[in-house]
Amino acid sequence: MSADKLVSTINDFKKSLNGLTVKIHNNDYATVALRIGILRRNLGTAVTISSNIIFQDDKKVIVRSEVFIDGKLVSTGLAEELRAASRINQTSACENAETSAVGRALAMLGLTNDKIASAEEVSGAIVQSDQKLTEALTELDKVSHLGAYNEWITTNKELMKKVKQEDAYAYEQFLEKFNQIKTNLETKGVIQ
Repeated sequence: MSADKLVSTINDFKKSLNGLTVKIHNNDYATVALRIGILRRNLGTAVTISSNIIFQDDKKVIVRSEVFIDGKLVSTGLAEELRAASRINQTSACENAETSAVGRALAMLGLTNDKIASAEEVSGAIVQSDQKLTEALTELDKVSHLGAYNEWITTNKELMKKVKQEDAYAYEQFLEKFNQIKTNLETKGVIQ
């Protein structure tokens, strides 16, 4: 592979960012899907992405991803996910670690808008560190009747609005957890 083809891919990536990044705390981040899409559009099957679990136990998963172009290793990325960090990680820590590792490998390749971390990575870190969201979901899980549910909605309306405005990915993760708890409450007959 010629260096020109990689430079052309990087330039295409930079040109393609307009309107496709995710704003998190006033910074623009490219998603891993965007990075992969542009890489494939430019290099097709000349590129191979390989991921391997380098450590896994009941507490964490570490994944290493490698990017090869024409069979030559050109970049790597590592990611660690803690299984207890979120409900999603309880079942999908390996998948999340792979996505982050691939995103980092592609950023190291040059597919970056000056942010090595992907939108998914930054958003996940924000969700994990935001105690207000965690506490709100814990309280929702304890709701025992419709009135308490409605009170929870009223109390947390501004928090949900703020997260939705500031971090679309964090809101998406929050919403997934919210919907799981809400479905559980509906199943128990607490709310309809």
